Amino acid sequence: MTVGQQARGTTGGAAGAGRRRSRRDEILEIAVGLFAARGYHGVSMDDIGAAAGVTGPALYHHFAGKEAMLVAALIPVSEGLLDGGRERAAGHPDDPRAALESLIDFHVDFALANPAVIALHLHELDRLPDEPRRRIRRLQRLYVEEWVTVLTGLHPGMPAGEARVLAHAAFGLMNSTPFLGGEVERRRRATLLRSATLAALLAETA
Repeated sequence: MTVGQQARGTTGGAAGAGRRRSRRDEILEIAVGLFAARGYHGVSMDDIGAAAGVTGPALYHHFAGKEAMLVAALIPVSEGLLDGGRERAAGHPDDPRAALESLIDFHVDFALANPAVIALHLHELDRLPDEPRRRIRRLQRLYVEEWVTVLTGLHPGMPAGEARVLAHAAFGLMNSTPFLGGEVERRRRATLLRSATLAALLAETA
């Protein structure tokens, strides 16, 4: 399953479930892990090729360079988060509490499955050229607005600006996964993150 499919919460149907990842997907996953661990500038194409067991020419057959890898990793994830967020919010049009719980479940599942991608979003987005960076920022803003709509429905009278503050605070909590150790089992971590995020967003703000 690619990171974009993980963000959407899908595997591409029955055909996708039985299909092996492509060599390109494998190389991209290795590159993402190296970027997250060492930083974008700390990784060369030779490093990626060595980790993937691919020679230089073969590596460039799949990607034009590191920048192309970063774009290929981040844009599908941003698209998948937006699509998944819209689907979760739309599933409970008259129940903002249920919509919020569904959004939290969705985002926590994504965050726990993709800590390296989250680290890239946090630290490496500015490495991208203007056009893909603007595209990702726009997708991120639209995703935030899904949360804002739910939060203002849950807290009548709350200004949209305050709802955005809460949404970003919730992302900070849920996206803390790249910095957590492995001393807490993943299922328990998910439970803790869901409970803490829900409690924070349900709290009185007056």
